[in-house]
Amino acid sequence: MPRLRIDCAYDGSQFHGWAKQPGLRTVQGTLEEALDRVLHIRPKRGDTPCSLTVAGRTDAGVHARGQVCHVDVDEEVLDRTVGYLDLPPVAALEQRLRFIVPADIAIHRVSLAPVGFDARFSAEQRTYVYRVSDRYTSLNPLVRSCVLRCDCVLDAEALQTCADLVPGLKDFGSFAIPNPNGTTIRDVKSARWCRHADDGSLESGVLEFEIVADAFARSMVRSLVRAQLQVGMGKRSVNWFEQRLAYPQRDGATGPVDSRGLTLERVDYPADDELAARAERIRAKRTLD
Repeated sequence: MPRLRIDCAYDGSQFHGWAKQPGLRTVQGTLEEALDRVLHIRPKRGDTPCSLTVAGRTDAGVHARGQVCHVDVDEEVLDRTVGYLDLPPVAALEQRLRFIVPADIAIHRVSLAPVGFDARFSAEQRTYVYRVSDRYTSLNPLVRSCVLRCDCVLDAEALQTCADLVPGLKDFGSFAIPNPNGTTIRDVKSARWCRHADDGSLESGVLEFEIVADAFARSMVRSLVRAQLQVGMGKRSVNWFEQRLAYPQRDGATGPVDSRGLTLERVDYPADDELAARAERIRAKRTLD
C-alpha cells in the first residue's frame, strides 16, 4: 500500500488544533474529509476513511508553515483521483486537494514517501518560532493573527540570556505536560531571540523566539515563551527562569502563553536510508542518560 507524504501549511486561528475532535473544526478533520472526497471514499461500500499521521500535533490557534503528515492509500483507490486529468495519480491527488481545501490550509506538495518514512517518528528535528510585537514598534495589522502584542518594551538582552539556558537534554517538566506513559525529557538543539529590523516590512520590529528540538512535549514552547516574557518585562529574574529549568515542576507562573504567536516552521528528516532506524529509536521512552 503506497504511503503518501503531504507537506502543508495552515492559519490555525479558526482551528481547534490539529487533532480530530468530535464536533470541532480541526486541521486533521478538515484534511481527512478533503482526502476522502478526492479519493471518492465511501464507507458504505467498505472503503476505509483516510487517517493522517502528523509530525507535530499543534494546539488550538497554533499555525504551521512547514507541517508534514502521511497517509496510507490503497493503489486502486489512489488511481480514482486521475479522472480526466492527464497526470499521474499522486500529482492528480495534489492538484485536486489544493482545489478543495479551505483558504486557511495550503497544500505545498504530495509525494510518494520513501520506504521507512513515518511523518512523526522519522522526524529528526522540528523548528518552532514564536513572534511578539512590543512597544518598540507598532504591529502591522496584516500579521496580527500570528504575532502576540505586548504593551511594554521587552528587554531583548534578558530574553536571550534565558534562551541561552534552554538547549540540551533536559527534563522540561516545569514547562510541559507529558503524554500518557510519556516524559517531558527533550533534547533542544538551539534557542534564540532576534528582532527584525524596523524597516517597514510586514514583520518590522517583531521579536522572534526560534527553538529547534528533536521533539516537543505538549505546551512546551508556549510555556517557555511565557516564562521568558516575564523576565523580559522585568517581572521575574533570569535566576528564577534558571531554577525552573533545574527543578522540573509546574507552577502558576509557567503555564502557556497565547497560541496566536506560535508557528511550526519546518520539520527535518534524515536521509532516506536512515528513516526506518530513526523511527525505531525515537519510539523508545526518553531518559536523561
